[in-house]
Amino acid sequence: MTADDLIALVRAYNPRTNAKLIAEAYDFGEQMHDGQFRHSGEPYFTHPVAVATILAQQQMDDATIVCALLHDTIEDTKANFAEVERRFGRDIAELVDGVTKLTNIQLTSTRSKQAENFRKLFMAMSRDLRVILVKLADRLHNMRTIKSMRPEKQVQKARETMDIYAPLAGRMGMQWMREELEDLAFKVLNSEARNSIMRRFIMLQKETGDVIQRITSDMRIELEKAGIQAEVYGRAKKPYSIWRKMQEKDQGFSRLSDIYGFRVITATEADCYRVLGAIHQRWRSVPGRFKDYISQPKSNGYRSIHTTVSGRDGKRVEVQIRTREMHEVAETGVAAHWSYKNGERVENRFAVDPVRWIAQLTERLDDESDHDEFLEAVKLEMYQDQVFCFTPKGDVIKLPRGATPIDFAYAIHTRIGAACVGAKVDGIRVPLWTRLKNGQSVDIITAEGQKPEATWIDIAVTGRAKSAIRRALRQEDRERYIKLGRELARVAFENVGKIATVKALRTAAKTLAMDDVDEMLARLGSAELTSREVVRAIYPDLAEKQGEEIEQSRAVVGITADQSYNRGKCCQPVPGERIVGITFRGQPLVIHTIDCQGLAAFEDQPERWVDLHWQDGLHSASHTVTLDMTISNDAGVLGRICTVIGEQDANISDLNFIDRKPDFYRLQVDVDLRDIEHLHRVMTALEAESNVSSIARLQDPTREKRRKEDHE
Repeated sequence: MTADDLIALVRAYNPRTNAKLIAEAYDFGEQMHDGQFRHSGEPYFTHPVAVATILAQQQMDDATIVCALLHDTIEDTKANFAEVERRFGRDIAELVDGVTKLTNIQLTSTRSKQAENFRKLFMAMSRDLRVILVKLADRLHNMRTIKSMRPEKQVQKARETMDIYAPLAGRMGMQWMREELEDLAFKVLNSEARNSIMRRFIMLQKETGDVIQRITSDMRIELEKAGIQAEVYGRAKKPYSIWRKMQEKDQGFSRLSDIYGFRVITATEADCYRVLGAIHQRWRSVPGRFKDYISQPKSNGYRSIHTTVSGRDGKRVEVQIRTREMHEVAETGVAAHWSYKNGERVENRFAVDPVRWIAQLTERLDDESDHDEFLEAVKLEMYQDQVFCFTPKGDVIKLPRGATPIDFAYAIHTRIGAACVGAKVDGIRVPLWTRLKNGQSVDIITAEGQKPEATWIDIAVTGRAKSAIRRALRQEDRERYIKLGRELARVAFENVGKIATVKALRTAAKTLAMDDVDEMLARLGSAELTSREVVRAIYPDLAEKQGEEIEQSRAVVGITADQSYNRGKCCQPVPGERIVGITFRGQPLVIHTIDCQGLAAFEDQPERWVDLHWQDGLHSASHTVTLDMTISNDAGVLGRICTVIGEQDANISDLNFIDRKPDFYRLQVDVDLRDIEHLHRVMTALEAESNVSSIARLQDPTREKRRKEDHE
C-alpha cells in the first residue's frame, strides 16, 4: 500500500485528516527501514504499513496511524526519540517510545518477576492506551505472516499470542481481534485439532445443509411478525472456540450443540428486549444460559443480551442482541473512543473512557492487601498457565499452576474452604500443601466446627483463598477489635478538639479507602491502623511547609520568557495536576488539566498545544477553585462552613447562592488554594461535616468555550 492509498483509506472516514503528516511519516519510515527485510524476503517497511492499515480499518486517529508507521524506528533503526519528536511532535514520539518499551517487556519471565512485569505493562497502558492498540495490530500482522518464521519461532510467538495478546485484546473488548489471534495461534500450536474441526464442519454442512441460512431466515420471519426492524447475522464459531468448549465440557464434536452464533442488531435498547421476547416465544430457552450485559455492562463497555435457545432439530444456538452503538463497541472495544465517522470524532455513549477504564483496571495494584488477588485474576485471565481438576461430581475447577487442595476448596465455595480438614486426590489422602496436576480428581474432606488456620495463608496460592483466610482470621476477633477501635477513635478526636461522629468516621473510612466504618475500626483496634492516621484522614497536620513560595511568574515550566498565561476557567488547574497549554494569537497562553473536556475543541489544531508542568516546590495560595456544595438550611451552618475552610488555611474569595429551598441551600464557593493536596484537605474536611450533604469540584467546559469565542 502506497502513502496515497493509506491516506485515501484514512480520508474515507476522516476527511479532515492531516495528509501531510501521514505522508511525511510514511517517507521517514520507508527511509529508516531501507535495506531491511522480513523473513519472507519482503522489504521490512511493508510490516509498519500493514499495521497502519489494520488501525485505519478500525478508524483510528492520525496520531495512532503515524505511530504505526514509525513503531519500529526507535528500536530497529538509527532514528532516536529526539529526532521523532522534532519531526512529528511530542505526542507521537511518546507513543512510538511507549510501543518500543512495551515490546521490551518480557511478560513470560519467571514467576518471581511476573508481578513487576505486569506493573510495567499496565503503567505503559495507563500513559496512553493507544500504545496497546498499535502493539496488538503489530502482533496480528506478525501472526498473519508467521509461516515465514522458523518452526520453533512460530511456536514461541503463537504461545505468547495465546497467553498474552489474545486475552488482552478480549479484555479491551476487541473480540474480533481476540478470535483471529486465537485461531492463528491455534493453527500453529495444534494444527491437527484445527484441521479435524474444519473437516467435521464440512461433513456437518453436507449432512444438514446450510443451517445458518435457515435459522437466520426463521429469526427474520419472527421479527417481522412482531413488527421489529433489525438485522440478523449468523456464523459458525471459530475452530479454537469450538475446541476449547470440547476440552472444557469433555465432549466430542458430535455432542457439542451450540456451535452456531447469531447476532441481532436493533435500533433501540427497547427493541433489544422486544427481540428477546420474540425469540423466547418462538424457541425454548436453555436454562442458565441467559445474561443481560445491557443492564449490567462489562468493565470494557461491552453491552449485549446473550441467550441460548433450542433451534431447528433441537440444535442449540447462541443469540446476541444489541443496538448498533453497542455493536460498534462490541467489535472495537476501548478503541471505539478514538473512532471517527464522516470526519468527526464519534461520541459513542457506550464507549469506555480509556483513562477511566485503565484506572479501574490498575487501581487495585495500589492496594497491598488485595495485590495477590489482583495478580491472580490477571494471571487466570491473561495466561493459560492453568490446571483443570475435577470434583467428585465431574465439575471442572480451573486453577493456576501450583495450586493446592485449599485453593480447590475455596474455588468451590468459601464455606467448603473454611471447613476443610483434608483432601483426597484420585482417591488417595494427601497433605493440604500438595500441588495439584492437570486432570486430577479432588475430593475435599470437611468437618463441622473447623476454622481456617493461619498457616493456610502460606499454603494457598490464589488470591481468593488467601483473602478468605485472612478475612476469617480477622472475623474471630472482629467484634472485640471494633469496640476497641471505636474507643481509640473517640479519644483521638477529642485530643484535637473534634467529635468522632458517625459522619466523620464514615468520611475517614472513605478517605482511607476502607469498605465501611466497621472495617476501619477493626483495623484500628487490631493495630493495623493508628488513631493518628484516622484523624489525619480528615484533619491533617496544617503546619506550614518549609521553604520560600514560588513566584507566580515561575509557577509553570514550559512557557517562554515573553509568554504569560491564564488558568482555564473550565477546569481551574492547580499545582500537582498534569497540565497542557493552548496558545491564542495576541493573548496569554491558557492552561488546562490534561483531562479537561474543553480540550476537545482544539483536537484538530495540534500546533496550538504546548507541553507544560508545574514547578516543584511551595506555591502561593492564589489558585482559585470553585466548590459546588449543598448544605442544610439551619442556623449557623454557613458560618461553620466558612470556619472549616479557614481552619484548613484556605481563603474564600467569592460565594454565590445557586438555589435556596426551605430545607437546604446550594451554593458555589471560590476558594484560594496552594495545590491539589490543599484542595483534597479542604474537601475532605467539608465532607466530614454532618450539615454538608454533597460537595464537588465545579468544572464547566462552557466557560473556556465562551473565552475562546471572545478571543477569536
